[in-house]
Amino acid sequence: MELLYKNIWIVPVCPFVASMSVGLGLFFFPKATKSLRRICAIISIFLLGIAMFISFSIFWQQIRGNSIHQLLWSWVFNKDISLQIGFLIDPPTSTMLVSVTSVGILVMIYSDSYMSHDQGYVRFFAYLSLFTASMLGLVLSPNLVQIYIFWELVGMCSYLLIGFWFSRPSAANACQKAFITNRVGDFGLLLGILGIYWITGSFDIHNLSERFNELVDSNRVNSFLANMCALLLFLGPAAKSAQFPPHVWLPDAMEGPTPISALIHAATMVAAGIFFVARMFHFFEALPFTMNIISWVGGITALLGATIALAQKDLKRGLAYSTMSQPGYMMLALGIGSYRAALFHLITHAYSKALLFLGSGSVIHSMEPIVGYSPEKSQNMSFMGGLRKYMPITGTTFLLGTLSLCGIPPFACFWSKDEILVDSWISSASLGWIAWCTAGLTGFYMFRMYFVTSEGDFRGNSYKDTDKSVSYKSIWGNLQTLYERDKVFSNNSYTSFFDQTGDFYEVPENVFSPPERGRKNKSLNNEKSFNVREESFNVLSDFERSGNPNKILEDAFVSINGEVRNENISYPKESDNSMLFSLISLAIPTLSIGFIGVPFSHEGIDSDLLSDLLAPLNGSFYKDNSENLVDFFIKSIPSVSIALGGVFISFFIYGPVSSRNLQKEIDPKTKGFWGYFFNSLSNWSYYRGYIDNLYDVIFIGGTRILSKSVCFFDQWIIDGIVNGIGISSFFGGEGMRYGEGGRISSYLFGLIIGNILMLIILIIKNDILQSYEYFTMF
Repeated sequence: MELLYKNIWIVPVCPFVASMSVGLGLFFFPKATKSLRRICAIISIFLLGIAMFISFSIFWQQIRGNSIHQLLWSWVFNKDISLQIGFLIDPPTSTMLVSVTSVGILVMIYSDSYMSHDQGYVRFFAYLSLFTASMLGLVLSPNLVQIYIFWELVGMCSYLLIGFWFSRPSAANACQKAFITNRVGDFGLLLGILGIYWITGSFDIHNLSERFNELVDSNRVNSFLANMCALLLFLGPAAKSAQFPPHVWLPDAMEGPTPISALIHAATMVAAGIFFVARMFHFFEALPFTMNIISWVGGITALLGATIALAQKDLKRGLAYSTMSQPGYMMLALGIGSYRAALFHLITHAYSKALLFLGSGSVIHSMEPIVGYSPEKSQNMSFMGGLRKYMPITGTTFLLGTLSLCGIPPFACFWSKDEILVDSWISSASLGWIAWCTAGLTGFYMFRMYFVTSEGDFRGNSYKDTDKSVSYKSIWGNLQTLYERDKVFSNNSYTSFFDQTGDFYEVPENVFSPPERGRKNKSLNNEKSFNVREESFNVLSDFERSGNPNKILEDAFVSINGEVRNENISYPKESDNSMLFSLISLAIPTLSIGFIGVPFSHEGIDSDLLSDLLAPLNGSFYKDNSENLVDFFIKSIPSVSIALGGVFISFFIYGPVSSRNLQKEIDPKTKGFWGYFFNSLSNWSYYRGYIDNLYDVIFIGGTRILSKSVCFFDQWIIDGIVNGIGISSFFGGEGMRYGEGGRISSYLFGLIIGNILMLIILIIKNDILQSYEYFTMF
């Protein structure tokens, strides 16, 4: 066992070695490395598998022994400062190691098929391994300096992966937005770390927490300063975990490949912020004001994410706002002191959300050949429907993830979410209402996504109908009609070009968007296959070539009114075995991982595995489950009821039966309050709660006004003073030059005139002074 702990450094080093070997090979020997692309993937998966095996071994030892191990090496040492690096192994660390490595390796296996046609396949695996290694290093860090180093590495990897398809403007903008937003949070984190070191004189997590608590208890630290440092420290996790207000980067992060979305939202970047606050819980616990701020930030984030997710058209964006909402639950739990519930929900949410994102990737992968490779089509839920009939494994696993995230027993998230709801009610009625309403909204929007995508009739073939327009009815007040498309599919002209490697391609002239993944497509004129590079162009679908890209359905809450007749009808197909393997593997913990928090009786003591695992950390963390399983289910009836209420409302509106019977449109002009309400809710969701617009006005508009003001001040004030002095000197010099005639008589005349003027001035000045003295005497 000691040998296992001493070699814990292998866990982050394995994926780091895979990333460096693949990356250096790609840099120095690009052609040879690309020809060995599958070997690169196998190396990455194999090395991460070694890390996963060690992580599970350590987790098992932690369950049996509940011991804390810390390995340290001197890094910087002098009389003023002593800094060490090393690894910290405790129950939260072992739990996160298992979560990150297990989700990471399944994402890699999934990516082997999902990215198989992409020209950046090898580069993707290099980034993926580095991302995983950075998160593992962060989890194992024993001090704030080492955490900050890996914290920045995680941010850098997220920038590279969100902008993986950098030739697409939306992806380039998204990665920059994520980078800048997180830099704001990281700057606050850095200031917080420096402030804490100034107060406690230590970077070590356990030492600084103990010293800080001693200083607070003895009133030897200023309360305002302590809370300010804590809030600055919290700004970093708030940005990284997409908490309100620096949450705006998370929906745009969907521009990256779907496997990356799964990893970011499940086990790495978003989880990093929650884990950091949990790691520093001893420190935050000593400051009630900061804990209250954390709980309210979490509650507002949970509710805001749920409301914005209600009417999203994009499948991945809907899941992104769900991710925003669920870490809000975790942050709320940490703020009210429910450490166990927060970590529990972090574990259960990781597997459920990874399953949902990989399931959405399977759906998108199957929709692209039908509706086109543009994300506006392949991810638009208006084009889906009935997918469970054509993709049964994907549809079933997506349903399991949906049930879990909604908190339906006995799935994983039920056990953790119910505990957060109970603790929030105990802590504050306001937070309890927020958490309770969010649970109902979660059931509504998650099953709305499931019903619109997986049940009913498939709507993707509607866009191949050239004889009849197809109308879509929405409860949100907008009736959109897909008009008859122009028959120009076979009349495209083609442009020939050579790419950077010298390969010859033929691409339609009206191509305007870069591809998500390079694919082999057939030319319509000569039936020759060609590869589309990720840096080049994308062959658009029939609907995209119609010349009217604005004819896109604006709503995902639809039912088809009219028959679709087309001889060339195609349907989605189930993904290949490697993608299905990842989905099925994630479905297992989605069903079972929640049972680690189920109360059981052991030697006459009612407890559970998770409480026993976390108990040695601190007495306040330990939760004694004196109730049995029956009592637990009875107390969970309110939370399950609100979740089921949301599910039933979603079924009534979007279910396979009700959607076919929905024949009348709810118009806000004719339906009064409800029409106006649904339309307002749709706009709230579509415009992301208007927060992005507000930021545009405040930050972007404000920055431009400030820049113009600074430019005006610099040009007319600073430069004006300098230029004014120069112009004055110039005219003075010119005047003096023309005044110098070279005659002594002229100089004497000027001297006499000047003296006379000086005398007159002195006489006038003396008269004024004498008059003043005279009047002051009287």
